[in-house]
Order: sequence, then C-alpha cells, then structure tokens
Amino acid sequence: MDFAHRDAVPSDLPRIVEIYNFAVATRKCSCDLDPTTVEARRQSYDGHTPNHRPLWVAEDSSKPGQGAIGYLGFFHFMNERPGYFITADLAIYLHPDYQHRGVGSYLLTQAIQFAPALGIETLTATIFASNQDSIRLFEKFGFERWGFMPRVARLEGVEKDLVLVGRRLFGVTD
Repeated sequence: MDFAHRDAVPSDLPRIVEIYNFAVATRKCSCDLDPTTVEARRQSYDGHTPNHRPLWVAEDSSKPGQGAIGYLGFFHFMNERPGYFITADLAIYLHPDYQHRGVGSYLLTQAIQFAPALGIETLTATIFASNQDSIRLFEKFGFERWGFMPRVARLEGVEKDLVLVGRRLFGVTD
C-alpha cells in the first residue's frame, strides 16, 4: 500500500472531523465524550501552520480523490510558551478502514524526518495506557515511556491512565 501526505486545507476538515469522531466513539484514544463538528474544530485547525505546527492528512495513493484516510497534527507541548517550542506533541488519528495497514508508521516516519526543519528537537505523545497498539507504534520508532499518570481521565465511568512517550531527535543534552 502506498501513502502520501500533505498539509491539510479547509476542505479536509469534514473528513478530519469524521475520522476523529470514529475515535471518540471507541473511547480508546480521546477524552472527548461527544462527537465534534467542523465548526468546533476550526479553531484547532487554524492553530496549525505548515512552518511551525503543521496538520497533515494522509491519502491512499491508489485511490485518488478518496480524501484523507488519517491525519497527524503537531501540537504545542504543554502550552504556547516559546521555551517549549523545541518540543511538539503529536496526535495521529486514522480512519478505521486504514488502521493496522501502515498509515500510522508512514505518518510517524515523516514527522520524525520533518521535525528538525521546524526547529523541533523532541517529540512527545500522550496515550491512554490501555491503547497498547498506539504505544507499540510509538515505541517501534524509538519513543520511550517518560511518564505515567494514573486515573487522570474518566469516560462513562471508566477511569483511564495516561502514558507520556517521548523521543529526543537531536540537540544539546544536559
């Protein structure tokens, strides 16, 4: 299977929202309890810029015109204070038809390669501890478990632990 990615454009928002809402419904990888809308996601979309914190959509090269099959967002780590700009928090969401088919690996490979051009030295992600597939994906690419936060979320009465994974790409070490 051959994939490509590009910067998201406004016309991708309905498909991004559709993919995200699939994730919300599973209760496996989002703390949102209700589906979202294009309008509700517009502010988050507007916060991404190709040269600082991009939002990419993945496409199936064998099915042109299908639209996004997944997406990866580079988010600010912790907050938007400039001292944290060397670190980006990643989020990957895939359409259910494309899970376990290499799209996540493709997107993560591209993010690791592209991050230095954005001035990013460290990549992180927060993942529910119960989401072993996502944890294994990140660990496959050299991310280590940097933190564990027990019972920090509750979804319909089910408490969730959160794992912070990270990978230092380059830069000065202390």
